[in-house]
Amino acid sequence: MSFLQRANQGVQSLSPYQAGKPIEELERELGISNIIKLASNENPFGFPESAKNAIRAQLDDLTRYPDSNGFELKQAIAKKFDLKPEQITLGNGSNDLIELVAHTFASSQDEIIYSQYAFIVYPLITKAINATAREIPAKNWGHDLEAFLAAINEKTKLIYIANPNNPTGNFLTETEIDAFLAKVRSDIIVVLDEAYTEFTAADERVDSFALLNKYPNLVVSRSLSKAYGLAGLRIGYAVSNPEIANLFNRVRQPFNVNSLALASAIAVMNDDAFVQKVAENNRQELQRYEAFCQQYGLEYIPSKGNFITIDFKQPAAPIYDALLREGVIVRPISGYGMPNHLRISVGLPEENDRLFKALVKVLNLA
Repeated sequence: MSFLQRANQGVQSLSPYQAGKPIEELERELGISNIIKLASNENPFGFPESAKNAIRAQLDDLTRYPDSNGFELKQAIAKKFDLKPEQITLGNGSNDLIELVAHTFASSQDEIIYSQYAFIVYPLITKAINATAREIPAKNWGHDLEAFLAAINEKTKLIYIANPNNPTGNFLTETEIDAFLAKVRSDIIVVLDEAYTEFTAADERVDSFALLNKYPNLVVSRSLSKAYGLAGLRIGYAVSNPEIANLFNRVRQPFNVNSLALASAIAVMNDDAFVQKVAENNRQELQRYEAFCQQYGLEYIPSKGNFITIDFKQPAAPIYDALLREGVIVRPISGYGMPNHLRISVGLPEENDRLFKALVKVLNLA
């Protein structure tokens, strides 16, 4: 008997999510040290001190279950963004929330719309629940919202939009998103995935929470893994109208956010200085990446995230492997249908210097 044949039909065709290679794995494979990882869009400044202090204060209570409702964190988020706590849903990372939306609203009878070259979790969850995927061809590596509208039919239940998009870094303005939402049927759930929103400039950032007042079918998801530095704790949040949030609470796992994540998130939610430091480093270093690419004639996709995606005009796998031997881990994205590209996370200046030096050597650019 094959257990593959016993699995749900959608699961049979899935491949596991491929995360960025861990530093420890490369150390074991090649026996090298002093490795830098620019593969998973993690925070280069490490774990914020405010979160460390919060964890220390929580250690004696780890025999107790966490607050399943996340009362204090919801209060902190609501205060920071002028929201109501009943609008907020907490998750084990924003991935958990992205999946939660699909489990709450979609089934095998429905269609889910997302873009080519968008976050790979969208097609994964669509297949897993046996829904029909409507992958819309990208426009300049980003979302073609007019094509999204044309693809909507009576079976459309859910639309995913990543802004900025991962792995391409494309960005949609508030005007574009507002105009799109105004044309979407009110019974279709639209998820605006803003895992990288803190890296956009303040004067261009989408006021997505204000859009919730106009569009009750909108769900905004955010992550604390990137700018806030809590990737290892897995925590994110979604904001929606209270009726939708109530439905999420019926479906989500109890205690889906652990005590250390809750305590850390409360602390960093008020640590504006840390987030601003992270965003400013990203702004400056992203400019250096663009200048490097321009200097050596490398084509790249302009990014509003904390990463840049470079088109090497040839299969990128050998370049990736060569960089590993230089002790630099980046991210191959052939799984996104981009075999000639590598996505590179923006690190600290000294980490980026090592990446530049390694690329010059590997590509024989000198």
